[in-house]
Amino acid sequence: MTIVVHHNPDCETSRNVLDIVRAAGEEPVVIEYLNTGWTRPQLLALFAAAALTPRSALRTSKSPAEELGLLDPQVSDETILQAMLEHPILVNRPIVCSAKGVKLCRPSKTVADLL
Repeated sequence: MTIVVHHNPDCETSRNVLDIVRAAGEEPVVIEYLNTGWTRPQLLALFAAAALTPRSALRTSKSPAEELGLLDPQVSDETILQAMLEHPILVNRPIVCSAKGVKLCRPSKTVADLL
């Protein structure tokens, strides 16, 4: 089974998820999205598979979300999505994909459902 982890190595939760996946005997494909960035189709597919919206996947702490005015409830999902493409740090992490589904794994123990 191939597992893909959209990972931020500076994030403790993301590192914990990698540890859990590896402890389960899997070696995941690790995508450091801060380096690679996102594409619109990629984010839309991940969000659809995980039942997320751009707003529900928005990283609100330790990101430029507030400075960009994205925390205002009137801001559209389209505006948030566009900001995520320009600022990959705005996407909350880690997002994990496996044969069992796609999930934003916060807290890290929720990755167990995908193993």
